[in-house]
Amino acid sequence: MTTDRSEERTLALAGLFQALALVRALATQGQADSSAYAASLSSVLRIDAPDTLAVFGGIGGVRLGLQTLIRQIEGEQADGMITRMALTVLRIERRLMTDGPRLEHLQQGLRDAQRQAEHFGSPDHASVIARLAGLYAETVSSLRPRVLVTGNAQMLNQPALVERIRAALLAAVRAAVLWRQIGGTQWRLLLQRKQTLMLARGLQSRATLDQG
Repeated sequence: MTTDRSEERTLALAGLFQALALVRALATQGQADSSAYAASLSSVLRIDAPDTLAVFGGIGGVRLGLQTLIRQIEGEQADGMITRMALTVLRIERRLMTDGPRLEHLQQGLRDAQRQAEHFGSPDHASVIARLAGLYAETVSSLRPRVLVTGNAQMLNQPALVERIRAALLAAVRAAVLWRQIGGTQWRLLLQRKQTLMLARGLQSRATLDQG
């Protein structure tokens, strides 16, 4: 299956919104869609993937992200917290990509996490999540503006849950980097909302057909 650049940008956006939907669910409910979470973490570790589809393991890998993106664009069921986090992540990505030493540290850490995932046979093994969370804390969390995550205070005091949230935020940054690399800009997103919505719906239908 092939995709054009517009579809690739839509997939990358879906990857961003999927990761942030997972952050939202973890912060408020303490749990999130396990298959979507594994797909998002896998996308962080696919450093040398040949194309956007491969980053997410196919369209099905961002099924939750496509649903979330569609809701956010349509507006009626848009989640303000997800919108705010998305805009912040896009700003952080710009700062990250201009900071050579920080980027190099992140890339080396991702290679280490990749080896861990291969060793444990799972991208969402606790040790891999801890490594990705640590990388986020070491490289991204000190950039400004910071991503503000609100939710259930009791849950947000649980170290293991905070690690899962940070790992998902790193997946959001990965998707933002990918989106920018294939021509994504905030102006284009603003001006092409209808086209993005149409593409997201089409990709969602293809994901359903692939599954069925």
